[in-house]
Amino acid sequence: MLLHDPNLWHLNRHTVAGGVALGLFIAFIPMPMQMLVAAAFAIPLRVNLPIAVAMVWVSNPLTMPPMFFFSYRIGTWFIGSPVRDRGFEPSLEWFWYELGNIWQPLYLGSIICGGLVGLAGYGLVHMIWRLHIRSHLRRRRARRRPAE
Repeated sequence: MLLHDPNLWHLNRHTVAGGVALGLFIAFIPMPMQMLVAAAFAIPLRVNLPIAVAMVWVSNPLTMPPMFFFSYRIGTWFIGSPVRDRGFEPSLEWFWYELGNIWQPLYLGSIICGGLVGLAGYGLVHMIWRLHIRSHLRRRRARRRPAE
């Protein structure tokens, strides 16, 4: 069974960094059931499943409007289309009404932002992990040295 893969559950530098990257990427993509999508991708990518699912919660009801608006602005910049900020309301009704007009720059910007934030999270986990290991090795060497 696929869920018995130890990489999905164990904490090591590669699976944790991959789970963080995947979860952050999915968090930026406007779609329903982001946690299920993160779990579905974590299995074949063999990254830490609980961390991938947990990182999706970066996008929550408080953070979604600024995240998606920023992604939309990035998408319009890349496409070169005008920004449709006239009559903007941070509501679900406005979003569904305007989705036909904004979906292309929104999804392009979401993929770009999600990719960049995911890469940053991946690198940050690797950096923090290395710093922690170095610190641990220094402390261990200091304990092994005879007191002078």
